[in-house]
Amino acid sequence: MNILIEDAETLEYLTSNQLWTKNAATGKDFGATGAAFAVAKKELIGKFNIVGYNADTKQFINLNHGKGKARKRARFKQSSRQN
Repeated sequence: MNILIEDAETLEYLTSNQLWTKNAATGKDFGATGAAFAVAKKELIGKFNIVGYNADTKQFINLNHGKGKARKRARFKQSSRQN
């Protein structure tokens, strides 16, 4: 079983070269939940999940969750005025 970091908002997995992928099979295996959690807390992501992934059966197990260094997102106020 591989231990992966999943961005809870985008459902993407952190890779060995610090990129994000939708393909769990190419996500970085951290080997242990504690190691994955420590890295995830430092990533520029909001909510994350630490998941176990079985490549043979393509099954996931949620092991832990938390919040990283949240992304700053631009927020736009919706005008109540109509032109």
